[in-house]
Amino acid sequence: MHPRIAELLDYIDRQADVLRTEFESIPRERRGDRPSPARWSPAEVVQHVVSVERRITALLRRLIAEARGHEPETETSSIVAILQPDRAAIRTRRILTSEASQPRDTDPARVWSEFESTRGALKDVVATADGLAMAKVSAPHPALGPLDGYGWIAFTGAHAARHAAQIKEDAARA
Repeated sequence: MHPRIAELLDYIDRQADVLRTEFESIPRERRGDRPSPARWSPAEVVQHVVSVERRITALLRRLIAEARGHEPETETSSIVAILQPDRAAIRTRRILTSEASQPRDTDPARVWSEFESTRGALKDVVATADGLAMAKVSAPHPALGPLDGYGWIAFTGAHAARHAAQIKEDAARA
């Protein structure tokens, strides 16, 4: 596998582990409880991540199809070092989500298995980008501006880490 895709897959796996750790740190019986009326429950946070990743998976399919029209990737330097996706995980700036990304019908008992299924589908799509020059294709992010294909993959990891921090913050306030 191309080093950049392998590195990104590893990065998003590590960030999923961070999200899982924070989600599982909340007692099962409290995962559906909102810390306040204006804040999402831990289960709703994960459901939001699921919703966003489903849409990003579809976007990545389109970007990958477009990337097939370019020459193969020749660069092997660390893409995570270049992109610094952890900047998106910093929670000093609140980002309002779109209506489409609002959590709905969240079942705390099923939400983690939905995340795993969605993340598996995302990783399967990312694997099809092996060897493609994903820096040559891009799409706009509503809050971050244009992201290239690598940036979108990295964003899924940073987004999971950002919401893991949200769960942790809310638990600390409780």
